[in-house]
Amino acid sequence: MSSTPNSPLKNRPLSPHLQVWKWSITMALSIFHRATGSALSVGLLLLTWGVVSAALGTDAYNQFLICMTSPLGQLMLLGWTFAIFFHMGTGTRHLIMDTGRLLTAKEGDLAGVLIILFAASATAFVWAFMKGMI
Repeated sequence: MSSTPNSPLKNRPLSPHLQVWKWSITMALSIFHRATGSALSVGLLLLTWGVVSAALGTDAYNQFLICMTSPLGQLMLLGWTFAIFFHMGTGTRHLIMDTGRLLTAKEGDLAGVLIILFAASATAFVWAFMKGMI
């Protein structure tokens, strides 16, 4: 639908974009929630590769282990572990918000900080446990 020069449609406000908004922790959490969801999908493909390679035999599984124990493989697994805990934390926050709680900016900011601390500490605990440090 085109607007004529004197049409009220010409003066309609445009929807604001990211350049208009001031960044907040809740905005970053929302974006990273989506990103970790995608990362979890990729991690699930790695997990599937591991299960299939185990079913195919020793040689296939050893190739999988070589890849996953390399520095790049370890970094990917570390990121996947963090993504699991972060996504779980933000998903739980959304469930709590559905009950009418955590709706103020101050509560949302606090929840965001707690989610990041939870994800980082849970990831550190799991990796320390796996490496035999605990």
